[in-house]
Amino acid sequence: MTSTQRFLDARNFLVKHREDYDTAYRDFRWPELSEFNWALDYFDVVAKDNARLALWVIDEAGNESKVTYAQLSERSNRVANWLRQQGVGRGDRVLLMLPNHVALWEIMLAAMKIGAVVIPATMLLAGEELRDRLVLGRAKFVATLASGTDKFEAMTDLPIKRIAIGGDCRGWLRYDDAYDRPAAFTAEGVTNAGDPLLLYFTSGTTSKPKLVMHTHQSYPVGHLSTMYWIGLRPGDVHWNISSPGWAKHAWSCFFAPFNAEATVFSFNYARFDAKEALAVIKRCGVTTLCAPPTVWRMLILEDLAAHKVPLRELVGAGEPLNPEVIEQVRSAWGITIRDGFGQTETTCQIGNPPGQKVVPGSMGRPLPGYPIVLLDADDKPAEEGEISIDLARRPLALMAGYADNEEATAKAMRNGYYHTSDIAQRDADGYITYVGRNDDVFKSSDYRLSPFELESVLIEHDAVAEAAVVPSPDALRLSVPKAFIALKPGVAKDIETAKAIFAYSREHLAPFKRIRRIEFFELPKTISGKIRRVELRKRELERGENAPRGEFEFWEQDIPAKS
Repeated sequence: MTSTQRFLDARNFLVKHREDYDTAYRDFRWPELSEFNWALDYFDVVAKDNARLALWVIDEAGNESKVTYAQLSERSNRVANWLRQQGVGRGDRVLLMLPNHVALWEIMLAAMKIGAVVIPATMLLAGEELRDRLVLGRAKFVATLASGTDKFEAMTDLPIKRIAIGGDCRGWLRYDDAYDRPAAFTAEGVTNAGDPLLLYFTSGTTSKPKLVMHTHQSYPVGHLSTMYWIGLRPGDVHWNISSPGWAKHAWSCFFAPFNAEATVFSFNYARFDAKEALAVIKRCGVTTLCAPPTVWRMLILEDLAAHKVPLRELVGAGEPLNPEVIEQVRSAWGITIRDGFGQTETTCQIGNPPGQKVVPGSMGRPLPGYPIVLLDADDKPAEEGEISIDLARRPLALMAGYADNEEATAKAMRNGYYHTSDIAQRDADGYITYVGRNDDVFKSSDYRLSPFELESVLIEHDAVAEAAVVPSPDALRLSVPKAFIALKPGVAKDIETAKAIFAYSREHLAPFKRIRRIEFFELPKTISGKIRRVELRKRELERGENAPRGEFEFWEQDIPAKS
């Protein structure tokens, strides 16, 4: 049996059991692959004479690009031939810094066909941070928009070949020349399934970014779990609101929808506007939508019930989604946002697949192919503990390791398990509820508190847009929960707002959990948009117990409960 057929058999099994979780989880097996190149052995196979839309990119100005499967296959062949002529070879590293531009998908496929290694990078990178990515990633080539080449002007000391998309730039190779190359591509040798394909820098919420290495099987094939979680079908128009350069973009702007033979949809905007996004969903017939919690929180500020949308499946990822947001969307549209959990290091590990009972607050259950175990501090199975993966049944979707960092790899893979550093609880039915990052969970008096649980309550308050809870030093209780809060537009950062939020906390949280301190504050975030609680924790610890309060900081003890 060919590698192509093994992959298709695994995919078709999950499609067949799309809403039969018990059978899918029990009987799914990752395909055994020795030689496999997803772009050549899968994408080109399904793309042959295929007029179905593979890619649809629009922007605010009304510009539109539509590319069929057959066209994308041919265009990536031309690009692969051109890249090879420019010296890109098997194993060479290409830093790809592009927005949602058709060239991004062309180059991803082309590099895969050659056997080159892609380092996706966000457009937000600049200066020393960009230089670090190039140096640490040992990039030999960089591809970016002609309009963004100025970011590299000061890097003449780096021996990197440069490719400019969409224009002519002195000292840069002209990408548009690629379209004149032959439409047929012949690979130079075979691709081993374990060969490196992608290098991703982690988002760095609790530590410095590490370089995650994925192979020709771990992400292309591994994202069968993501396809299953989303519930994608052939012909779906799938919009994943995610910026290029991060693993989530590869999750469901590339591998998961293409694995399902769906259409990847992208709407490019300067600033997210919920009303405009809803209009685009309706006008373009988007059937499946994946968005991070921040976007969902912005969407529910609109009157969702007034928008008749063609959506069938809704999912959220990036950070856990608060139950209040899920309920508001369900009330308006009759569709449940299904949460999912995964990392740059993996594909979707845990989720609520279509057709399954959704337990409020839960991320769902382990997805097919993922032997999930919760471990206590001694790495023993527990009902509450660190989300981990049993390496005795190692999923094909797990990263190869952290590139050039054996120590970090060994730490993550210790004692026969891959450790995620995320804490969760499992109920009697196997549903897993997120508690927080290892470094986020803290003790107040003798109680162990989950910031996520407290934040989920806070954002139900009408004034709160986002919240981050961290321990604040306290002489009596060791620490108390302090909430850094970003308010909704138009809400005053004053004592009256603080009173209302404290009152809400008292009404909806047990006494030992309630918020004791509030500061209205612009939340620090990673470059990918995740809240950096580690920065807020550090800020509180460095301030100490007797530090002066901030301008917009309020303590519950100073506000009478009945005031």
